Amino acid sequence: MKKILTTLVIVLSFYSLSYAQQFSQQVGRTEFGIGVGYSSAYIIESNTGYGYSSDFVSGFNVGVSADHYFSDRWSLKVKVLYDQKGWGNGYISTPSYDYQDVKFKLNYITVPVMANWHFGRTRNWYLNFGPYVGFLTSAKETTDNIDVKNSINSVDGGIALGIGIKIPISDKAKFFIEYDGQGGVVNVFKQSDGTYQNLRESFNIGINFQ
Repeated sequence: MKKILTTLVIVLSFYSLSYAQQFSQQVGRTEFGIGVGYSSAYIIESNTGYGYSSDFVSGFNVGVSADHYFSDRWSLKVKVLYDQKGWGNGYISTPSYDYQDVKFKLNYITVPVMANWHFGRTRNWYLNFGPYVGFLTSAKETTDNIDVKNSINSVDGGIALGIGIKIPISDKAKFFIEYDGQGGVVNVFKQSDGTYQNLRESFNIGINFQ
């Protein structure tokens, strides 16, 4: 019995040591990534009491990331994204009708800066959260292709959240699948009766490189 226990302790010690060495190699390392995703976006109104919420519009995002590890569980992740937002069931005044139901597409360069928590036995799962800032590149009504950029605030900002999993495909690369969301705190419009905020969620895939 003592031999069995001794053998078990030795095996567990080597097992623990191998994991400790694996995780210690994470510290100070930076992973770089590239990804693309399907997005669904809309706006909400928060201040007049009407509780307006628009229809969704579909879009995509594409970008790069850098993830710097401070420990096996914590890292700082920064992304730079081309990010499509907007909303449906909006309206615009036209010469031929009083109002027309339309969709609006807003395109941003978005930079989230997030704390990234890694969990699971091999730390392959992650949960991240932090602020983001977005810089408007274009804004159009899609039915008549009318440019509305002058009516939209040039900067968006808010909170970004995400959860995902990384799957090793080689010694230097990992495939990732993730869900992320953004909630704006800045008014979408330069002038409006209420305060309208961007909301966007997306499902993303990509590759991380060590």
